[in-house]
Amino acid sequence: MYHYEYKTLHDLATLADRYGISLSEAALRHEMETAETDEKTVRATMAERLAVFHESIQFGLKNSEKSVSGLVGGDAAKLSDKGPLLLGSLAHKAATYAIAVNEANAKMFKIVACPTAGSCGILPAAVLAAAEVLGKCDADCIGPLYTAAAVGSVVARNASVAGAVGGCQAECGSAAAMAAAAVTELAGGTNDEVLQAFALAMKNILGLACDPVAGLVEVPCVKRNGIFSVIAITAAEMALAGVKSVIPPDEVIEALDEIGRIMPVSLKETAEGGLAKTKTGMEITRRLAAEAH
Repeated sequence: MYHYEYKTLHDLATLADRYGISLSEAALRHEMETAETDEKTVRATMAERLAVFHESIQFGLKNSEKSVSGLVGGDAAKLSDKGPLLLGSLAHKAATYAIAVNEANAKMFKIVACPTAGSCGILPAAVLAAAEVLGKCDADCIGPLYTAAAVGSVVARNASVAGAVGGCQAECGSAAAMAAAAVTELAGGTNDEVLQAFALAMKNILGLACDPVAGLVEVPCVKRNGIFSVIAITAAEMALAGVKSVIPPDEVIEALDEIGRIMPVSLKETAEGGLAKTKTGMEITRRLAAEAH
């Protein structure tokens, strides 16, 4: 029998309250328990993922070449070189880093799917940008990343994190909610504030279609990651100020699941609707198909 088992966010919060620990500590103990290993090993595993976060950001920033399709590449470098004009430092860093990671993914560089490859830039970008601004080190990020993993696993269990099942709300929505939770904890938020940030981020991405042009995880995915990394930070800012979601976190997940079930198949990673079916989207699809032959 596991002592740190949880199936809902309410379960996770109850565990943390029962033992007087943070959500990340509860998640970490759950991982130790289920993997039958020690804390040092569990932390080392997340440290390996964190190292890949850093590597993929740097690759995306330094490699400005276009992807094989020619659709993406170099935009992270443009943002980085230009510097913030309208956004604050943290939001600008997050958007830049998220695009960098996704450009790295489009060029087949190693990334961490968190929770998916199509949404791989949001969590690392938000957390590492926040860490830089807050003066935190990598060791400080391990716990918040386990919190992100915990809340993400609840979404996967009770709804979906796959665009083919629930649309991009399931991918970028889950990633943004995970990032909001992690950033809130990194900034010193309480357990409740962490979960409020999760809910605030996720509920404002409900209904987002997954409509990849030519079926590639490039347009609109890359820039979408940049924008939703900023939304994650906005949700964290609100939660840390005491703003609460009227709809409880677990109910937001239920809503995501319901919307995903009734969403048309054409808007769930099939490239049969949305931006993929615009005039330009179709022209790109035809061009790439012709080049493939």
